[in-house]
Amino acid sequence: MNAINILITGANGQLGHEMRNVLADNQHFNAIYTDVAGDDITMLDITDEAAVEQKVADNAISIIVNCVAYTAVDAAEDNEPTAARLNADAVGILARVAKRHGARVVHVSTDYVFDGQGCVPYTEDMATNPQSAYGRTKLDGERQLMDTLGGNAVILRTAWLYSPYGKNFVKTMLALGKDKTALKVVFDQIGSPTCARDLARAIVTVITADEWHPGIYHFSNEGVISWYDFTKAIHRLAGITTCDVQPCHSDEFPAKAHRPAYSVLDKTKFKTTFQVTVPYWLDSLEVTIKQLLSTHC
Repeated sequence: MNAINILITGANGQLGHEMRNVLADNQHFNAIYTDVAGDDITMLDITDEAAVEQKVADNAISIIVNCVAYTAVDAAEDNEPTAARLNADAVGILARVAKRHGARVVHVSTDYVFDGQGCVPYTEDMATNPQSAYGRTKLDGERQLMDTLGGNAVILRTAWLYSPYGKNFVKTMLALGKDKTALKVVFDQIGSPTCARDLARAIVTVITADEWHPGIYHFSNEGVISWYDFTKAIHRLAGITTCDVQPCHSDEFPAKAHRPAYSVLDKTKFKTTFQVTVPYWLDSLEVTIKQLLSTHC
């Protein structure tokens, strides 16, 4: 059987790196990895519709996995048009090109499409109400994709993404733990961390399923914690004992963008549809910490 041609955008990001790792030995797919820059990556600007059209046509792409996002949450408050180009307009471009070529799209979205004022895990059919530019632009991207592509689109909403690559909370807390003797971390923002490797595996689950199951799904690791608890676990697993981590309220660290107080995502639909179990956050964190320590990141 011939391998399926798939296009991975944002291949130099956290999730893109993990897609490369997860698909490295997969014989079912011929993956073309793209980003705006990178020595070992094909260059592609997904805000350029003509360029996307040519890439999809030239390579007979059947599936597009979009790992691109403008994730600078605070910066988006001052640069919403820029965030919208990547988080919304580019998604519309991918959708239109995919529709013209009969391709499917898997797109990653965020818990920020909700207002974070809930107290039970968010299901896919709950009302969205983004409170930040980042959340608004990501929700617009979801709508453009579903309105254009409908049954050929899958959206995976995730939260608190981390990996051994790029900038993320885990790597920041490791660095601060080694450099500082004391640290305050908010305890009044609750959610579920997501290991990017687990999210990449979830995407592969979607595209390798016996049937195509379009729609919106939620995916994060299992379990619920605060950023404070997350930091304590990071330091414990890394053997950091010289930094005194204390809990604090969010208002002690004012930020331009609103952060959800509660962003736990209900994963029942994903687990039921694809008949999978989801790793516990602490187990996945331990694997990542060991990887980081072994590579001295």
